[in-house]
Amino acid sequence: MTQEVDVDAVIRARIRSLRVARGWSLDSLAQRCGLSPSTLSRIETGRRRIALDQVVPICRAFGATLDELVEADGDADVVIRPQPGHSPGQTTWVLSDGDGIHGKTVAKMRIAPDLSGGGNRLGVHPGRDWFTVLSGIARLELGDRTILVHPGEVAEFSTMVPHAICAHEGPVEILTILNHDGGRAHLHGTHAID
Repeated sequence: MTQEVDVDAVIRARIRSLRVARGWSLDSLAQRCGLSPSTLSRIETGRRRIALDQVVPICRAFGATLDELVEADGDADVVIRPQPGHSPGQTTWVLSDGDGIHGKTVAKMRIAPDLSGGGNRLGVHPGRDWFTVLSGIARLELGDRTILVHPGEVAEFSTMVPHAICAHEGPVEILTILNHDGGRAHLHGTHAID
């Protein structure tokens, strides 16, 4: 019963918020959804029980889905509480949820200097990598080149060139954006990215 009351409260608040945000009066919404202004007023104030045959035309009037109107508020879809994933010499926090933003994964990585061997660990995969250094100095092994990336600087490169991101003379922390292939290549052993 409590859950039902909470859903009703969410729906009532959303209807009123959507109406007010659009600058619509009760009369204006009533014309768009085919319900009387007094019925809408009673729905918004909780003096009338909400019925599905009323919610559907209200959704249509707002151009919203029933799911959007009914979905409970909360921070679960807003706040990400990353947990560290560990692999030898590296700690990773995935900062995006699910498939990430437009199929991209955002991650913070702390790389220890003992991973700095480079050479035989150069990887290749489709796509592009992007990272910025938060602290320390990153050593980007990119083909035959070695590029030092300092705090506040950004590196972006084709991942079809053999590459590795290493720590230079101490630990380094980076913020990186990876596509699906980059996530699979760089985050293996710390988090599953499928």
